[in-house]
Amino acid sequence: MNDDQNLHDEADEIRAETAADAPELAEHDRLAELEAALAEAKQQALYAQAETQNVRRRLEQDKVSASAYAVTGFARDILSVKDNLERALSAMPADMKGHESFQGLVTGIEATGREIDTVFQRNGITRIDAVGQKLDPNKHQAMVEIPGDEAEPGTIVQEMQAGYMIKDRLLRPALVGVAKKG
Repeated sequence: MNDDQNLHDEADEIRAETAADAPELAEHDRLAELEAALAEAKQQALYAQAETQNVRRRLEQDKVSASAYAVTGFARDILSVKDNLERALSAMPADMKGHESFQGLVTGIEATGREIDTVFQRNGITRIDAVGQKLDPNKHQAMVEIPGDEAEPGTIVQEMQAGYMIKDRLLRPALVGVAKKG
């Protein structure tokens, strides 16, 4: 019975030590929980800050893009005016262009064309080089294939309508005729 009593006493001692350590262990677990919650809150705050910066950056890019390309619709409309001025000049017979009574009209049409070119230049609108260039589907739209041996196949040999870029974007593709092996 002495052994039984000793075991019983030892068990009581272990229970007493565990009970004494329990508040310390509970406090340690609570501290670990709080530290984990704090780390998670810091991580969420960093994610939120990064997302805010990304949104701000995207909005700035959209603002710059919107201001740079705001004239796109208007520029497309003015392109048809420029085309009509060029057609008017090219449709006029050479003897009429040199005739004194039409000189004012020709000069006015040419001056208007130059003014449109100046306005285009100020707004970053440039004409696309076409004739003699290789066909670039990002800038040119092939309308016909022209057979012949004068130019390498895939080279633009005729421009039906001028193409234009606004800064680095396509405003209107050039309508072209492309050389084909004859």
